[in-house]
Amino acid sequence: MQTKELREKLQKFYSRRYKTIQKRVAHALESAQLDIKHLSLEEVRTVADTLIEKETQDLSKELEELIAQKDALERKIEKKSDELQEIKYEIFNAIEEEFKDAEQTLIALHQVKLQSIDLYNILSEMVESAIIAALEKDTDGNIIEPTREVIKEITYEAIKEGPLNTVRVRKILSTILATAIEVAEATPNRADQILHATLKGMRGGLFAAIERFKKRLAFMPVEAKHILIEDYDTIIEDLNQTDTLFSQVIITQATESSSTLRKILLDINKEMKYDLDELVHLSKETAEVMREKFSSLAKLAVKKADSALQSPKAKEAKRMGIQAFSVAKEALENALKSAKDAIDKK
Repeated sequence: MQTKELREKLQKFYSRRYKTIQKRVAHALESAQLDIKHLSLEEVRTVADTLIEKETQDLSKELEELIAQKDALERKIEKKSDELQEIKYEIFNAIEEEFKDAEQTLIALHQVKLQSIDLYNILSEMVESAIIAALEKDTDGNIIEPTREVIKEITYEAIKEGPLNTVRVRKILSTILATAIEVAEATPNRADQILHATLKGMRGGLFAAIERFKKRLAFMPVEAKHILIEDYDTIIEDLNQTDTLFSQVIITQATESSSTLRKILLDINKEMKYDLDELVHLSKETAEVMREKFSSLAKLAVKKADSALQSPKAKEAKRMGIQAFSVAKEALENALKSAKDAIDKK
């Protein structure tokens, strides 16, 4: 029996008047007078496809409508979210202009701004502006070194003042790389240089942030150690797999990129094995320093953690940490503003 004829018969005899799918299928097959024992593979496929199509046509239509509504809603949400962020920027910029002669008040304002505006949006804007500025200023056809240095600085500033946990570091690295990929896609003839510089800069920034953390462990006051002890096991574990984290970020972004950029990213990931070995060595050294510093403190913290965290010195350590992050955030914003000014002057 021809496929078209078979499909038409099944569609004609498949009836909703029967209460169950089993009865509807049985009636359609019997009414179509099929030689069930001698159906070809193509005929069996036609039977299955036709009956599924008939049974699910209403549900499929409802699903398509819901998907369309979902897509429209997501576009509206994204648009409103962007509008909200833009208004926040405008408000803070206006307040900052009024507070420009009051340094201490500006510091407080930056802390409030840090809590009110998406840091990763700012980070993405900064990376994009930095790479574009490097492309605009390029005179010798090689942007790897200047771009690597600025990405290293951005990565370092973004990571250094916060906790060294996998979720946060992954988000920062992913944001930087995803933004670089967008610029690379728009500038295919410089994609290789852009991605090489970005990955090398990310690795350098992460290395510098871990190295700074290692040095600060030696001089960390007891009160700050009590705060850090809460994340002791997590930090130790994360430090021991920084190379895996770094590679996973690259591979994840590569799978979401075009075939050309995917190949570039995966090739660079292989080339960076030696660099990542250095990163692993530093991370393991840092983890060991942390173990030594916390070996006696860990036992004491079990009994005294609650009271230590409520002490005036502990609260002051937390306050200073927040303020330090605010200063780093201000440095990031100033770098972004300088990059954009450079582009505007062009």
